[in-house]
Amino acid sequence: MKRGRLPLTALRSFEVAGRHLSFSRAAEELFVSQAAVSRQIRELETFLRQPLFERHHRRVELTDAGRRLLAQLVRSFDDIDRLLSDLVAAPAHSVVRVSVEPSLASVWLVPRLNRFRELRPDIDVSLEVDPRLIEFRADQPELALRFSANATSWPRSQAERLAPTIDSPVMSPALLASGPALGKPADLVHYTLLHEENRQGWARWFEAAGVPADAAPARGPMLADASLSRQAALLGHGVALGDLSQIGDEIESGALIKPFDIEVASGAYWLVARNLKALSEPAAAFADWIRSEFARNKPVPSGR
Repeated sequence: MKRGRLPLTALRSFEVAGRHLSFSRAAEELFVSQAAVSRQIRELETFLRQPLFERHHRRVELTDAGRRLLAQLVRSFDDIDRLLSDLVAAPAHSVVRVSVEPSLASVWLVPRLNRFRELRPDIDVSLEVDPRLIEFRADQPELALRFSANATSWPRSQAERLAPTIDSPVMSPALLASGPALGKPADLVHYTLLHEENRQGWARWFEAAGVPADAAPARGPMLADASLSRQAALLGHGVALGDLSQIGDEIESGALIKPFDIEVASGAYWLVARNLKALSEPAAAFADWIRSEFARNKPVPSGR
């Protein structure tokens, strides 16, 4: 049967009357007269060439055909109602909630967000900047970006390695121009070293550079995260041990320079979710974009 011939008004009247087994209650629900309901159902029975109700004094019962048709109509109308409710409640734009560590958010992600906006203007990104772990419950973000030395830091979650973290000393050109020459790594003893959270990063770098532990400088201000050490380095307050994936733009522009080629791997960035294969469409689109952004990071040349 062609859809254009479906008697939709009559089907709706029958569905309500069938659920209530009452023409009068159907009329109340549909805000029409009982006579109108009765007429619609008789027209439907004429159309189908068989009765849908057995009419008794003061009551009606469904025929076998009526029961079959009612079961289908109830399912169909319920499905339509749920879909319409979802469409009415859905926002005009999709939203993806992402949990990001503070330094990664301020130094790397926020400067690039306009690229995702240009790619998917229909998706709004809600960033929740927090270094604490999340469990991806219903009231929490669907995705997270984290730094870790391994993928075992997030129980009951899936983690995908995005890129390694490669650390190397960086400083402002003005600081190098006004300070002592840097011929070898040990010469950094003449500069203020900027430490991020602890002094282990610089200790690893000096070890990789072949500087004895007793000759490696261990003093300098302690800063909370990479964004603060980056800002201090840009201001010429000292030499930071920077992650090249986060400060590549500053090095390419000349705002920061790498005085030495020596680089040390210290971990990796991870994309984390409860189930990376079962993301919503907005979250899946953002995850693909994050992967592409990390993939486009280029090796940064050293310079003096």
